[in-house]
Amino acid sequence: MWAEGDTILRREVLNDGRCWLECEVVVVRDEPGLLATYIPEGASFRFPDGDWPTPTGRHPWHGRAAWEGHGVLMLQRPGEAHAVWVFWDGPERDFAGWYVNLQEPFRRTPFGYDTQDLELDIWIPAAGGWEWKDADVLEERVREGRYTPAQVEETWAEGRRVAAELEAGRRWWHPSWALWEPEPAWARVG
Repeated sequence: MWAEGDTILRREVLNDGRCWLECEVVVVRDEPGLLATYIPEGASFRFPDGDWPTPTGRHPWHGRAAWEGHGVLMLQRPGEAHAVWVFWDGPERDFAGWYVNLQEPFRRTPFGYDTQDLELDIWIPAAGGWEWKDADVLEERVREGRYTPAQVEETWAEGRRVAAELEAGRRWWHPSWALWEPEPAWARVG
């Protein structure tokens, strides 16, 4: 377990073992049922050059050097194939909504944790309701070789499971996370 305030490395790793993206994050909470980490505003991104499984052969965030806008809080539970990201907006840092990021369950490493973003997401705006995000790109990712058909099936199954919970009015995360604020010392890492 890490301590609050520790800086660790969050890596997105592809099926072939290549690191797709890495970013330093700050540990907010690390306990048996929850890992909460924070990407501060301006945290730098690193992704290797190379031939990536995209139409251009470049990383889709090529040229983007750092996190823009308010930082993002990521809540994830061990063994679950999604994380809940908390977003804020505007000069007053108003709560914007919850973003369910479908991903492989996180795996601890000596330096932080690895996962793989699986593209399909659910946006839950502060005003209510929810909507799918990036649902139209999964089959394209299979053609590019980034995901297997089995991964896409599993991703949709997890997405439908989360959507059913939302439709039933259930969320595993506490709404008070919308009010969370980072320590001033966490303003920038990386």
